[in-house]
Order: sequence, then structure tokens, then C-alpha cells
Amino acid sequence: MFIDRLDAARQLAARLTAYRDLEATIVLGIPRGGLQVAAGIAAALHLPLGIAAVRKVGAPANPEFAIGAVDDENGQLVDERLAFELGLNGEQLARAVASARERLRTWLSLVPQVPKLETGNTAILVDDGVATGYTARVAVDALRRQGAARVVLAVPVAPADTARWLRSTVDEWVCLKTPETFYAVGNFFKDWAQLTDDQVRGLLLAGNRM
Repeated sequence: MFIDRLDAARQLAARLTAYRDLEATIVLGIPRGGLQVAAGIAAALHLPLGIAAVRKVGAPANPEFAIGAVDDENGQLVDERLAFELGLNGEQLARAVASARERLRTWLSLVPQVPKLETGNTAILVDDGVATGYTARVAVDALRRQGAARVVLAVPVAPADTARWLRSTVDEWVCLKTPETFYAVGNFFKDWAQLTDDQVRGLLLAGNRM
């Protein structure tokens, strides 16, 4: 069990020392919790901190239950079979996707401007854990389209089956725990407090005063 996201960041940074001070490399956090882990890694490795612009698509009746994910452009991944099992028709699913993308774009407009991936960069993509892996996969696909030369996915914990799937999509996979029995990411942290937008702004500003 991790103490908190900063503890997870320290442990992940120890596995990523080959990237310390490496030119043309950026750390990108998946909002919101992933940004706290990413900030810790970026500070330890002396690298710029950016945002992986992705958001999960929640089921209309239960927004916390992910049925897919979107980026801020046109990328998306949805579990259509799961949506069907939840009773969603095509129009309802399309609305859920559009709503998630609009919320993401609105949120991005309210946070500080940060460094972005440039063509040919190495991207260290970070989240505070993955469950279904939808947001991580959409983020990886977006980084490929944006011209990343290398994508490293670093997370504290992921279910074993999701880990096997995601590992095949990236150039390097760094994950500290891959339990076969998995209920929720938060179960692996003693402190799992949610980040506020003000905390996120503070992390982004502090992470780019290097």
C-alpha cells in the first residue's frame, strides 16, 4: 500500500532515473490525481510538467463508472458492449462522449498554460493508477498522433489484465504493483484525498518554475 500519491511518485521516480535531465523529454499527468504523481516525478527528474488532456466518459446514471474516455480533440475509446448492457442507445452514448469532451475542454481553459509535447519528444505519461485503462490508452494514442518519439507509461498500480493490455501499447511500461485481485485504485493508498482545481493549478505553476 502507498502512503499517498507523493509516496507513489517517489517510488516511480526511482524507476525512471534514466530520464533525469534528459533533453526533449516531458512528464505529462492525467488529471486530476495523476498530475500530483506526475509533479513529483517531474521534480525528481528535473523535467517539465504538462497535462495529458484526457477524461473518462462516465455512465449517465453513475458518472464515476467509466464506460470509456476521450481526449480534447477527436480521440475516444468507448466500451460499446458495456454501454449496451447499461441500457444506453447510440444517441445517449454520443451525448455522454460529447459531454465528457466539453467538460475537459472547459477545465483545460481554466488551468495555467503549461509546456506541451513537441514532435520527437519522449513523453512520460503518468496517472495515479489505472483500472479499466481507458484514459491511459486514449492518452497514449493522442501522444502518438502528436508526434511522440517514445511513450513511457508510469503508474503505481494496475490490474494484471489491464497491465498486459497497456504494456503492448507503449515503448516502456513502469508499474509498481499488478495485483490479480483488484477493486479500485484508492484501495492501494492510505491517503486518497481528491485534488481540487486550486491544488492542480498550484502543482502546475510550481512544476514549471525550474
